[in-house]
Amino acid sequence: MSRTAREILIRPLMTEKHMRQKEEQNTVAFQVRPDANKVEIRSAVESVFNVKVTEVRTMNYEGKLKRMGRHQGRRASWKKAIVTLAAGHKIDLVEGA
Repeated sequence: MSRTAREILIRPLMTEKHMRQKEEQNTVAFQVRPDANKVEIRSAVESVFNVKVTEVRTMNYEGKLKRMGRHQGRRASWKKAIVTLAAGHKIDLVEGA
């Protein structure tokens, strides 16, 4: 099953913690497809942003249970990837920040 790079990377995660890690450790966090593996994530980031990736770490998050009155539901489960870039490479996700 072949997927394009834009299908694998859903969105970048830009929280205070991830922005600090971006400056200190040269890492960028993305929300990715739950069925994507580390090799696919590495090639997707390298092709979309034209950078060299040295390491990919992934985490699976289970959706939280939520209630609305007496009805109960669940948020969607998702996967996060933290991508470490090679020295000298960087990704500018927010211009002017």
